[in-house]
Amino acid sequence: MGVIEHYGVWSLLPPLVAIVLAFKTKQVLPSLFIAIFTGATIIAGGNIFEAFSNTVTKYIAGSVASEWNAGIIVFDMGLGGMIGVVAASGGAKAIAEWLASKAKNAKSGMVATWAMGLLIFFDDYSNTLLVGTTMRPLTDKLRISREKLAFLTDSTAAPVASMALISTWIAYEMGLLRDAFSAIGVEANIYSVFIQSIPFRFYSLIMIGFVLFVSFMGRDYGPMLKAERRARYEGKLVADGSTPLASKELTEMEIKENIPLRARNAVIPVLTVVVMVIVGLYISGKASILGGDNVDLITRLQQSPFAFTTVRDVIGSANAAKAMMWASFTGSIVAFVMVISQKILTFEEAMNAWIDGAKSLIIAIFVLVLAWGIGSMCKDLGTAKFLVSILAGKISASIIPLAVFVLGCIIAFSTGTSWGTTAILMPIAVPLVFNLSGGDTGTLLFATIGAVFTGAVFGDHCSPISDTTIMSSMSAASDHIDHVKTQIPYSLTVAAIAVVVGYLPAAVIGINPVVSLVLGYAAAFVCVRFIGQEIENEKVVDGVAVEQN
Repeated sequence: MGVIEHYGVWSLLPPLVAIVLAFKTKQVLPSLFIAIFTGATIIAGGNIFEAFSNTVTKYIAGSVASEWNAGIIVFDMGLGGMIGVVAASGGAKAIAEWLASKAKNAKSGMVATWAMGLLIFFDDYSNTLLVGTTMRPLTDKLRISREKLAFLTDSTAAPVASMALISTWIAYEMGLLRDAFSAIGVEANIYSVFIQSIPFRFYSLIMIGFVLFVSFMGRDYGPMLKAERRARYEGKLVADGSTPLASKELTEMEIKENIPLRARNAVIPVLTVVVMVIVGLYISGKASILGGDNVDLITRLQQSPFAFTTVRDVIGSANAAKAMMWASFTGSIVAFVMVISQKILTFEEAMNAWIDGAKSLIIAIFVLVLAWGIGSMCKDLGTAKFLVSILAGKISASIIPLAVFVLGCIIAFSTGTSWGTTAILMPIAVPLVFNLSGGDTGTLLFATIGAVFTGAVFGDHCSPISDTTIMSSMSAASDHIDHVKTQIPYSLTVAAIAVVVGYLPAAVIGINPVVSLVLGYAAAFVCVRFIGQEIENEKVVDGVAVEQN
């Protein structure tokens, strides 16, 4: 009996169960567990006992056993612990007060958060956790809802990291492109192909501008408008009955009386993490290259170790999880040394603060593990392959960029993985557009490549079972389903703009992508300006919203 490629329409059932139950009950953990069990039952041919065993051992425990996933868990724990020490030392409060003196209102606070998201471009996981945890004290003070903070964090993570010239994504993306071009027998400079695909990543590029418009104009619509008005008028950062993905041990940690509030006690540990992630990526990538068999790359590394192209390839070859683990624990050690040397906390108090910080992320880590589990189970079900098979042989060359963008959105939203989505679509999309277009290697091909990458980012960006979506809720201490509900209307808006001004004219008419982007930013501005409504209580004085005259 051959291996089943997919289970047909049944392969869609588990992600649908997860999404519907999560939205209906607002209970993410049981929703994910039931979804995994549902999929395992389908695979087991209806044997619920075998399905239960596989749910626990293969999909849940198996996710934790993965070296990469285990590394992410350890990084989360280490970073949470460090933030706990920083918070207990008064460092987080000090930096929040300093930022508040610069960011006089919610608009400037949101723009500052957006800018920080662009600065941490090298990895989406690092971005989500560092931006959310660092900016939360400021956004709390300015009465910006936790849902908005999660949106700002999420929207400058994968959309930025996936296009950065040096990032943890680049080796993976270039590897996919190299294989795809090899399949069609075309020799090309793969890094050049990567660069040429960036202007066609309409969703990611327009989303970055959309977030800036929302922040700068202080306008919102849909569920986000309700959340922002609740936070500004009532001071409720999360909705009544919501469950933030960070416990009160961290978000409501009490600071000892009469201790000096020094911003450096927050800035230095956080900068340590950022620097150590970059250093760790370089060390890990260098070891990977030297241990490999790419003679050209080894020679280049030995001759010009810090040239841009070398650094790009080194970081792209790195084990990001390993680098982040090193960084979070180095940051924790630095935080310990600083607070103890200044006699702000005793060793015991610092240790308790670290444990509280790490403990605050337990629920979020459980959600993350189950999300990985459902992703693994969807792979076994062939969910992505079934979705791809629906379109096979039913589209013309000119419509392929639009088709793969939409399909990428659906697959990534259903499975919660952008990398898994691109791994499925790229080997199919590139040969398909190349053959149907008679060997075109111009606009249509690059538009297709951009569509695959950014369609995957869309789904990963707003899927309730995506790890980066979960981590954004975690770092912002937002209720996860509330984050998803408030973000989806914005994601759909930008996706629609990307289709109308991007993939349709770029592919069908051959319009320059720069023109599409200008039209896209204009459309995003118009949507925010004329659909969005202002938050009337904009000015905040001493943490209290004040009616403006």
